[in-house]
Amino acid sequence: MGLRLCGLHNKCVRAPPAHSPCHHLPTPPCSCPTNLPVPPPLPRLCPALGRNPSSPVSLLQPLGMASQQLRAQTLPLSPGAQERSWQQQFEGAWELSRRGVPPPRDPDWKALCERKPFERNLLQSPNPEGVNISEPAPRQPPNSPRGSLESLGDFSGWAISTEELPPPVGSTKPGSAAPRFSWCIKQQLVDLLAEGLWEELLDSYQPNITVMDWYEDSRLAETVYQLHVRLLAADGQTPLREFHHQGPEHGASQEKKNWCHVSHVFHGYGPGVRYVHFQHWTLDAETPGGLRRTRATDSSVSVQLRD
Repeated sequence: MGLRLCGLHNKCVRAPPAHSPCHHLPTPPCSCPTNLPVPPPLPRLCPALGRNPSSPVSLLQPLGMASQQLRAQTLPLSPGAQERSWQQQFEGAWELSRRGVPPPRDPDWKALCERKPFERNLLQSPNPEGVNISEPAPRQPPNSPRGSLESLGDFSGWAISTEELPPPVGSTKPGSAAPRFSWCIKQQLVDLLAEGLWEELLDSYQPNITVMDWYEDSRLAETVYQLHVRLLAADGQTPLREFHHQGPEHGASQEKKNWCHVSHVFHGYGPGVRYVHFQHWTLDAETPGGLRRTRATDSSVSVQLRD
């Protein structure tokens, strides 16, 4: 007897030869166990691809080709490709070409993306005491002595000094203690190049430089607040543009409880600006009832591109 292939179980079984006298008899039944699982059909191959379209890589595909594709997916970008990717990300965010902004001379696009030089507050600790301008300034405890300002919050980045004032003439009654007034002066110097801006941008395009501040109308005197902002040259000393304000001004907005707002935008300031010097003065008074202060908060210096 010869062998024949069992189509059900994909297995060879003995069959009578064709010239056997009994070849006209039915083929004996398959002797395979009937409880074996039916094997799955062979995968359908796509003639164009040479593989099963539903599988990511055909078993018939050469192993070398598959490993090359895997390597291409996992290899890191070259330094040049990475730099181009960062440049596209920065350009997509700020549209420098559309706005006519000159690019940096030797750009580090990754550093520029990470620094985020535009529309970001460039001042450190803009709200050092954590006060909220949507609420009235918190009441100061009675008989509070003058102490270190740094103990009241996070004043990192601020240079702090005090300027004592002479008592006003005729401001006290006989036998009463005159209040002692002083200015609390806080200032910061912003290095625009260190914050991610570049010389071609500042000298040619000259983006807007916006300063803002909020201060408390403490009613200690007619003037309880001063703001002095200067745009400085590369030496950090020579002023190229200035803005000065003192308040509260007559009819100042009281929409934010007893907080007053001041802002100014520098534009068209000319080439050469490299620093912004931000300085505000707030009035304090030492009275028989303790120290009374004028608070300032939410100070900001930011740079904006024009549309």
